[in-house]
Amino acid sequence: MEITTIGIDLAKSVFALSCADAHGKVVLRKQLRRNQVLHFLRQQAPCLVGLEACGGAHHWARAIAALGHTVRLMSPALVAPYRKGSKHDRNDADAICEAVTRGSMRFVATKTVAQQDLLGLHAIRQRLLRDRIALTNQIRALLQERGVTLRTGAAGLRDGVADALADADHGELSAAMREMIGELMVELRELQARLERCTVAIAQAAEEDERCARLLTVPGVGPLTASALVATVGAAREFASGRELSAYLGLTPRQHSSGGKTLMLGISKRGNRYLRTLLIHGARALLHGPRFKQHPRGAWAARIMAARGPNLAAVALANHNARVLWALLRRNQRYSPAPAVLRPGPPADAARRGARAQAEKLLVVKSA
Repeated sequence: MEITTIGIDLAKSVFALSCADAHGKVVLRKQLRRNQVLHFLRQQAPCLVGLEACGGAHHWARAIAALGHTVRLMSPALVAPYRKGSKHDRNDADAICEAVTRGSMRFVATKTVAQQDLLGLHAIRQRLLRDRIALTNQIRALLQERGVTLRTGAAGLRDGVADALADADHGELSAAMREMIGELMVELRELQARLERCTVAIAQAAEEDERCARLLTVPGVGPLTASALVATVGAAREFASGRELSAYLGLTPRQHSSGGKTLMLGISKRGNRYLRTLLIHGARALLHGPRFKQHPRGAWAARIMAARGPNLAAVALANHNARVLWALLRRNQRYSPAPAVLRPGPPADAARRGARAQAEKLLVVKSA
């Protein structure tokens, strides 16, 4: 019994394994405890191992690859069509074992420990942002119940709270409420300090990485976008073109085409929402910033903004930037704005079409 392919359904404690031979027939099924998986794989000859890209998958991919096996991670959504029958661990492992051998399957690149560290820093920063928004909303709501309305923005919150606490004649602001608001403001300052430390750490990581340094030269791309993209896709070798990266980020339009009729809808919003948000916000900042007129795609984006609005223009520019970033990562190049291409105007095109039609008439006359 020669095993060439193994599909593993990851879990917290009990893992299901399906082992297939060179003909794709499942010859062995096992259920192993967490501490037994690597021992079993160590006894097998080097083979192809398929995993679903879920929690802990990158750790297991690195550990299994260290044993000499070839590991492939796949999106669970792409594995589901290969499942036969009801959903349970054995059928899931069979589906993974079959899906990993398909030539059309799209795989997920295994992330390194450094990439996961950087993504963890981004996740912590996002959580701190949510906590800060929730805390500021709570402070505003508590004060509004006592008749104190604060201006929008962080400065409006700080100044408004300071004025309210300094106003000793405000009858509805009791001593207990003043103490609670003071404690919440201390918590808000601590959150802001932690948020700034995370932002500085991400910026330093982007400066130290040569790939991030190249991405930072693209207009509309900052340390957050560059570091998040490199930590997520690495050198972008899993994407054959820039459009594949845009589709992975959900920046390409959805299609509902049938019977020769093509219907293009809004963007798919699939894939990594965090990266898509960063790219769109960067494009929006570029559209309304001082560098917009110097951008090589400035005139193109301005036409879209005038015809379809600023939001669609921001998404279109983010889509363009995603393709540029793919080229820089995949080809190991530096950003160089493309020169403007001079194209013939309508009069020249009309003259060319007229000359072609006249030549065709002469050929018809000669043949007759």
